[in-house]
Amino acid sequence: MASATALGLSGLGASAANAVPLRPRTETGNSVSSAMSYRPSYHFSVPDNWKNDPQRPIYLDGEYLYYYLYNEDYILGGTGTSWRLTTTTDHVNFTDHGVAISKHDSPNGDCWSGSIVIDENNTAGYGKNALIALVTQAPNNEQAQFLWYSTDKGRTFKPGGTKPVLSNPGQEAFRDPKVIWHEPTSRWVMLNAEGDRIGIYVSRNLKQWTRTSEFVRTTLGILECPDLFQMQATDGTKQWVLGTSANGKPRDLPATYAYWLGEFDGKTFTTAEDDPQWLDWGFDFYGAVTYPDHDEDGSVNPALRRAIGWNNFWDYPHNAPSMATDGYNGDDMIVREIRLIAGEEGYYFASVPVAELEQLAGPSKLLGSPTVSGEQILDFSSSAYELECELTWDAANPPENVGFELCRAKTGTRHVATGLFLAGGFAYVNRKPSFHPGDKSETKSPLDVPSGKTRMRILVDRSSVEVFFGDGRIVHSHRVFPLASDSGIKLFVSGGKATYKNLTVRNLSFA
Repeated sequence: MASATALGLSGLGASAANAVPLRPRTETGNSVSSAMSYRPSYHFSVPDNWKNDPQRPIYLDGEYLYYYLYNEDYILGGTGTSWRLTTTTDHVNFTDHGVAISKHDSPNGDCWSGSIVIDENNTAGYGKNALIALVTQAPNNEQAQFLWYSTDKGRTFKPGGTKPVLSNPGQEAFRDPKVIWHEPTSRWVMLNAEGDRIGIYVSRNLKQWTRTSEFVRTTLGILECPDLFQMQATDGTKQWVLGTSANGKPRDLPATYAYWLGEFDGKTFTTAEDDPQWLDWGFDFYGAVTYPDHDEDGSVNPALRRAIGWNNFWDYPHNAPSMATDGYNGDDMIVREIRLIAGEEGYYFASVPVAELEQLAGPSKLLGSPTVSGEQILDFSSSAYELECELTWDAANPPENVGFELCRAKTGTRHVATGLFLAGGFAYVNRKPSFHPGDKSETKSPLDVPSGKTRMRILVDRSSVEVFFGDGRIVHSHRVFPLASDSGIKLFVSGGKATYKNLTVRNLSFA
């Protein structure tokens, strides 16, 4: 995706030599108010100023290196993004290492999205196991792909010359290179976002690239941040997946991570699916990246990947009250575990919050299994928590609407509603009764529940609501900004009754 011409403000980053743990802060050097904070209690957020696109994390020496687009001049009114580095071993706690690729270090301008690979065989000539970053830059407003390299395990990068390794043939959109190693052909493969299509290229050395094919979808707006990988499904088969951030809003579809299942031969991705599936149905899971899981010995677990999505969208990137309260603008949604399920009607992703989130959880509070017809306010209040239950009802006589009011003011005038509108066959999250930065307020996803029961798992933080329905095939992620006092929960059922079986809540926060 484009940097914040990319828009974003940022302050002075910590140096790589002075890595510090990232923790939510109620007061910062840029803080305007200590009485109210939108700094998340357990989600990743930028230390100061601005962040947007996540970059695919890589595994090196027992830790994951996670880079993201960062503007250290955002509060001052400056534009353009650098790549800032944070590391993690558990996908929950992160340690900041400052800027690794600076927007000030190249005559070609600031650095947009791309990807990093470990060059184990020294194909590019910068040394065995050098880290190679393919990054979009736009000198003279012409997007192209440039090579940067690191010989200090990713803490700092140097430009591999001033000329692009993939020049723009004259297209307005030509960005976000995603590179993988294709073992059967012993070549590097690059996916490049080019408007309504993804260009596919191959290379032996990461420097010279040959176009082999393209993947075209003309009904999903500008495609960005492509993804390509092979994954083992629950039936033991291995499937190729192509993903991209796409805009389905004109068709009442999400504008998040779209994906297709198909075949890849090292040159061309083919699929029988015209329309994509979606990893998220909310408004705020954009620029998402997936990355493989590694065992302790460094080997890849083919049955599990993780995903990170940006908690924002380009319709309203700068309308965040956290600028006033905390001096920053930029969070991620929770890291997810994704698995490829072999369903009766085909393969699909199911995602859940990372298991390591458990380490941040406080004691569980079991609220019983209330049966509700009408409404019930819970004896629980928090700004950062997890809620779980199994919703059940009479499948032969279902209620019309069942769900929760979250981030609820005492009077109920402000809240975020989520649940199942069984009369219409869809799940939803509606942030209209709460403050939100966008014009649209409610997301919907088709969800048929003939069995009369489904699980719900909800994560609420100071500026986000994420709702996982069923096995996690359907997820809605929303950016929200409740007041500090908007911390209640209400159950509601209309047109019948339903039971909230084993309703459990627990606070979540860093120690």
